[in-house]
Amino acid sequence: MTGPLILIEPRADRLGGHSHRTLAALAQARPGSLVIAPLGIAPEAVAALRETGARLVNTPAGCRAAVLLAAARAVAGLSAVGQRIFRSRRWPLGLRRLPHQGTLVARCLIEASALRTARRLQPAADAVVILTASEALHGAAALLGGQPHLRFVHEQVTTEDTVVRWLGWLARRGEHQVIALAPTQSVGDQLAASFPNLPAMVAAFAVDDGRRLTDAERDGGRAAFDIPTVDAVVCLVGGWWPYKDIDTIDAALTRLKEPLHLIVTGDPLDERVLQRWRDLPGLRLHAVPGPVTDSVLRLVYAAADAALVVRRPGVTKESGLVMDAARLGVPLIVSDHDPSLTARLHGQPWALPFPTSDPDALVCALHSVVCQPPEPPGPDAPALLGMRSAAEQAELLTRTFASLSTKESRC
Repeated sequence: MTGPLILIEPRADRLGGHSHRTLAALAQARPGSLVIAPLGIAPEAVAALRETGARLVNTPAGCRAAVLLAAARAVAGLSAVGQRIFRSRRWPLGLRRLPHQGTLVARCLIEASALRTARRLQPAADAVVILTASEALHGAAALLGGQPHLRFVHEQVTTEDTVVRWLGWLARRGEHQVIALAPTQSVGDQLAASFPNLPAMVAAFAVDDGRRLTDAERDGGRAAFDIPTVDAVVCLVGGWWPYKDIDTIDAALTRLKEPLHLIVTGDPLDERVLQRWRDLPGLRLHAVPGPVTDSVLRLVYAAADAALVVRRPGVTKESGLVMDAARLGVPLIVSDHDPSLTARLHGQPWALPFPTSDPDALVCALHSVVCQPPEPPGPDAPALLGMRSAAEQAELLTRTFASLSTKESRC
């Protein structure tokens, strides 16, 4: 089975993250695929997708799709206003959560619009997949969109309150037209607890494109940041979202006793913290405000002896940064925030785990990199973390989508 896919990415308009890379890799693996970006698509992603020969669509096809998208925009606008009004903690929790419930409804309508477009433009495809799906209203999206599909649910951020739960109950028969794909077992367990009747399976989202960093790129990375080959370098990639434990990194850097280069890129960042790091003796900061293109991101990784991944306890969604390090061949310094990930990395010489929220342990790990940089992960590292090649991932999606109608066993 090597036919085209329908790939829906509601967040394709946002530069950064890992969805663009997966999107392009899957489109490359299945020539002639249809890519639907209902809210638009970032220019860099357009260029990469055109190289694959994929058909790009960023406007609704048909009246129903247009109406659903217009409704989604209206609900999203009301939700944004509500979030500003009820931002203060003086409001009851139910009122503060209400705008976020509206966001769930808006995301459902966006997905339904894209599914209607898919049904109209390409009725027959090997698989229909939403790459970044909402964590709620799974059945409603299928019923409103009129299209069975697979949906990657990356995390459970906003839970359903009474009204949205009621809408989901009304559309519960649509859940049998959907298979949810959870990138980690923990996310899968959360989905099972919230939606016991929703068919689901665990499958890593990131794919291995086989483009490991070359020696020339590593030399080019050092040259780009004007860092001598003998100096130790660590990179900190990605926006500083609440689940990132920047406080532990901050505390560790103040205790550092060895010279170190730190390359920071992402969006958002905290300029006050960056300025504090610039003033630290022995630390040379290289800040690259994001979001950045994939070519710049490769330079950042290429310059580094190790990538730093530090999260707060209990964060168990798939780490695109860990996946990046494995597929590119960059050693890791990683907190033990996710027991499953920690178990997979146990005994790997290219991974230096340390206890979550422990700045002294992080200092020890940083000193280890300064004194003796770890060997890079080998070609088997992506498979260790559950990553597949783009062709293997496309085949998995095809088989899983086929089981929606054939009721074959999903494994």
